Amino acid sequence: MIKYIFLLAYMSTIPLANFMISNVGTFCVPDGPCLIPLGFGIMAPSGVLMIGLALFLRDVIYEKFGYQWTLGAILVGSVLSYLLADPFVAIASITAFLISELSDFFVYSKVRDKSKPLAILASGSVGSVLDSVIFLWIAFGSLAHIEGQIIGKILITLVAAIIIKFYGKKILDG
Repeated sequence: MIKYIFLLAYMSTIPLANFMISNVGTFCVPDGPCLIPLGFGIMAPSGVLMIGLALFLRDVIYEKFGYQWTLGAILVGSVLSYLLADPFVAIASITAFLISELSDFFVYSKVRDKSKPLAILASGSVGSVLDSVIFLWIAFGSLAHIEGQIIGKILITLVAAIIIKFYGKKILDG
């Protein structure tokens, strides 16, 4: 039963990220994203929190369901993104989501047998950079706040890798 909660959580991260980027933040840029502070003067679009979580949950889905379900969940997440988001955000989100999640999927599947925490960190880092560049460029025509996007996603990925290092058996196998 818990694995289905992970699956639903994963598929909901993209619509939530799209909602957050347009509605949640300490400051919303006109015709741009809503921003949150990460510290040290770095701001990031608020959806970064959900995307970082999505990259981690995608790896959990892979472990609990296998690659076919994972690819299906990526497609469902993309469709939900398109149906629930503003058109500019939706196109940017779908494109970034598909490319970054498939890249994350590829890296994770190649590294996971060596070390699951390393696979989560490596795949999440690759996915974070790709998602950030593609999304910001398509949605806003700018790479403003790219550092916040990448740092925020990698921080979430790092936390996830640490959690898996210590609780991986219970999360991934339970």
